[in-house]
Amino acid sequence: MSSDFSYIGMKPGPISGAFIKLRRLPIIPLFVVSVIVFVAIFAPFVAPHHPLQADFEKRNVPPVWDVEGTSDYLLGGDHIGRDVLSRIIYGARISLMVAVTVLIAGTLFGTVLGIAAGYLGGAVDEIIMRLVDFTNAVPFILVALVAAVVWHPSLMLVMILLIIFTWPPFARQVRAETLQLKSTDYVSLARVSGASGLRIAIRHILPGVASTVMVLASLQVGSLIITESVLSFLGVGIPAPSPSWGNMVAQGRNYISTAWWITFFPGFAILLVVFSMNFFGDWLRDKLDPRLRQL
Repeated sequence: MSSDFSYIGMKPGPISGAFIKLRRLPIIPLFVVSVIVFVAIFAPFVAPHHPLQADFEKRNVPPVWDVEGTSDYLLGGDHIGRDVLSRIIYGARISLMVAVTVLIAGTLFGTVLGIAAGYLGGAVDEIIMRLVDFTNAVPFILVALVAAVVWHPSLMLVMILLIIFTWPPFARQVRAETLQLKSTDYVSLARVSGASGLRIAIRHILPGVASTVMVLASLQVGSLIITESVLSFLGVGIPAPSPSWGNMVAQGRNYISTAWWITFFPGFAILLVVFSMNFFGDWLRDKLDPRLRQL
């Protein structure tokens, strides 16, 4: 539409211009993420039941649209009579808390080490990069299984393990960006003018890698949610009876032929959030990359 206006020498009106800008935004992913964040924050007010409240008379009750369903449990009940919808809502709180906490810690740690490796070079670069290679070479699931046996599964253990294995991608990418930025003219002028290495890193290099870090962080959210769900599914993640999405999928696998909704709806929630965050990350990458904006 914008190309048609430019071709005939006219400018789009305010309504057409607003529609063009709105069409370029990831409306559906942002809506999905906003809804998940909202229900996670206000879970006690949104959830119709307590996630641990069980009613044995409603064990494996179907969703509300089924003939045998009930309006009390809109998405059905699990194997001990707990509301699936309420557990999904509270599970969103756990998944987002893990993802945000791990992402903040991993992003900060990886960005600092990446800038240090790229700017300082030499032995510092070699040590940090070999540490990245070592972390990437270690099988994460095996480490998680051993750690769960030694220290017992817990929320804190899951977050520590995810932080340990989250920072290497940030460090590697930020190092590559820093190697390019430190050879630019404005960094060389800052070095000649007597600016300290810390000041150059904060004032000149960090803003240059910020867009890359933001895109990488947005794409990591989906991976973190999936990883946490896989750990909970294997029994080494968030311990029961906490309503983690991975736990719900694991608990419903034995009833998949008779009560499919116990596994399906938590799995669909994982799918929805991961897809939305990946689409948002792709849009953010296209928006922040000047080379892609010209296409």
